[in-house]
Amino acid sequence: MIKRFATLLPVVFGVLCLTFALLHLVPGDPVDVMLGESASAADRTALKAQLGLDQPVLVQFGQYVMHLLQGDFGTSIHTQTPISQLLWQAYPATLLLAVVALAIGLSIGIPLGIWSALKAGHWQDVMITMLSIRLAAMPAFWLGPVLMLVFAVWLGWLPVSGMASATSIVLPAMTLGLGLSAILTRMTRTSLLEVLNEDYIRTARAKGLSERQVLLKHALRAALLPLVTIVGLQMGSLLAGAVITETIFSWNGIGRLLVDSIEKRDYPVTQACVLVVALSYVLINQATDVVYRWLDPRTRGTQ
Repeated sequence: MIKRFATLLPVVFGVLCLTFALLHLVPGDPVDVMLGESASAADRTALKAQLGLDQPVLVQFGQYVMHLLQGDFGTSIHTQTPISQLLWQAYPATLLLAVVALAIGLSIGIPLGIWSALKAGHWQDVMITMLSIRLAAMPAFWLGPVLMLVFAVWLGWLPVSGMASATSIVLPAMTLGLGLSAILTRMTRTSLLEVLNEDYIRTARAKGLSERQVLLKHALRAALLPLVTIVGLQMGSLLAGAVITETIFSWNGIGRLLVDSIEKRDYPVTQACVLVVALSYVLINQATDVVYRWLDPRTRGTQ
């Protein structure tokens, strides 16, 4: 575990370098955003010196890395607010959205996948397959506005956007969860069909066990094991992919904070958001790998 977590350091450092480089290559200047393009040269020079933007890029990067090693994310250029405070306010909202979306995806995807496998070749299997393909093909920037139009504007059942009530999370979570359910449906179906053809399943049936006992006690447990990896990967994807959804529904999470910081050329905030998302993704993936090895002893001797 120590060896595996040590391999995360080059990945995180690579993300940090790439993000820093791309931000400084993107056209735009935070000074112009804060003062306006009509500001005098003296005011622009003074503000750049105050923000440390007058120093060479490598010096800025070195100082940023040194602050990170001390646990200091820096201060927002635009609001002068400590970035750690902004992250502390935004990250729980993104995490809550990802967890609810994951719960929706699991509650829809696994039952549909099991049903599809048990009805393989029948019309139910065909319908579920067509539904999962269509859900997987719907991007969040299209599905989100459609759900908003139907359930918020036409029916008036749910809030359009924001975080004013507990029901505000339903539409953004559905936007993320429906796409996830399509993936889980296909994976559950494929995995269960493979397990149902194994020799030990035929042996269980030969012993006189009912189909319900074969499914619940033998097939389902083995079939759902590979889904641990898929769920872990998708949880990381939900945290990273909430940018569009949070922007559409005005959900005050890491994704919306990231978009706002990019628009304002708030370099430190953008770098901190990308770093937090990248760390979350790789840590969840590593934790998933550890859990999978614990659940399946056959993989403990592999590298």
